Amino acid sequence: MSTHRPVVVLTELADPTADWVITELNERRVPVVRLDPGADAVDFSALALPGRPWAGTLTADGRAFDLQTVRSVYYRRPSPYGAPDDLDPQERAFITAHARHGLGGVLGALDCLYVNHPHRNLAAEFKPRQIVEAARAGLAVPPTLITNNPAEARAFAKEYGPVVYKPLRTTAYVEDGEHRTIWVRRVDPDEIGDGVAACPHLFQKAVDKTADVRIAVVGDRLFASRVTVDGDHLDWRWDYDRIAFDPIEVPAAIGDGIRAFMNRLGLTYGAFDFGLGHDGRWWMYEINPNGQWAFVDRETRVAIAAALANVLEKGLSA
Repeated sequence: MSTHRPVVVLTELADPTADWVITELNERRVPVVRLDPGADAVDFSALALPGRPWAGTLTADGRAFDLQTVRSVYYRRPSPYGAPDDLDPQERAFITAHARHGLGGVLGALDCLYVNHPHRNLAAEFKPRQIVEAARAGLAVPPTLITNNPAEARAFAKEYGPVVYKPLRTTAYVEDGEHRTIWVRRVDPDEIGDGVAACPHLFQKAVDKTADVRIAVVGDRLFASRVTVDGDHLDWRWDYDRIAFDPIEVPAAIGDGIRAFMNRLGLTYGAFDFGLGHDGRWWMYEINPNGQWAFVDRETRVAIAAALANVLEKGLSA
C-alpha cells in the first residue's frame, strides 16, 4: 500500500476526460488511484471512532489505499452500483442500495477535497434551481416554462416563439434496441399535444444567436470556447464532426456572475453553456456540474487538464 497521498479518480473505464487529468497528474508524479466503485471488485473496511475521520483500507484489483491519506477525489463518471443478475429484484435492490449508501457513502465522507462532491453535483443538476441561482448571480436566462399542462405550453409557445424543448434531465432511452438521445429542438404551438400532461416538460424562448459558448470553470479560472457549427442544427452536440472550437474572452460581468453562481452551489468545477445573442447579450442555457471538456481545441483542453490537476494536487490546501 502506498504511503503517499493519492488522488482518487472515480470514473468508468472509458473516460477520455479523466484520462487527460490522470496523464497530467502522472507526469507530475502525483499518486493516482483510478476506481470505478460500481464495477470494480472492492474490498474495504472503514472504521469511525469518536472525533476521527473514517479510517481503513480500500483494495480494488490489487490496488490499495488508506482512506485517511486521500488528498482529493475527482468524481467523474463512475458506473451505477448494481447487483448480480441471478438474484431476484428485491435482493438486487437491497444490495444496490447498500453498496451506494455504504461504499458510496464512505467515499463521499472522506476528509479531503472533492471535484465535485457528488451530492453537490446532484443538487446543481436541477434546472429549476439553476435558473433561480443564475438570476441571483446576475446571469440572464431566456424566458422558461416548466409545465405538465398542454394548454399552458401552447400559450407560452405562442407568446414567446420561437421556443425550444429540452429535457429536464438526461436519461437512458432505448427504442428498438438502440439508445436514443433527446436533442434540443424547436417546437411550434400546434406540435404540442396532450402527451405533455404525462410529466413536466421544459420549454424555453429560443435565443436569436450568433454562436454558442461552452465555458469550463475550474476554481476561479474560466476557459471559454466559441462553438461554430457547420450546418443549421440547433443542438451542436448532435454532430461533433461538424463543429469547431475557438478560445473566446468572457466579459468581466459574465465572469463575475459565473463565479458567484459556483460559490452559491459549492462547486469547484462546472461546464456552462451560453448563447451569444445578436443583441450582444450572453444568455445562459444551463450548467453541467460534471460536464465534458475533452472535445474542445487542444490548447484549451491542455489548460483545463492542468488547472484541474493543480486543484487536485493541492487538495484542501488549495
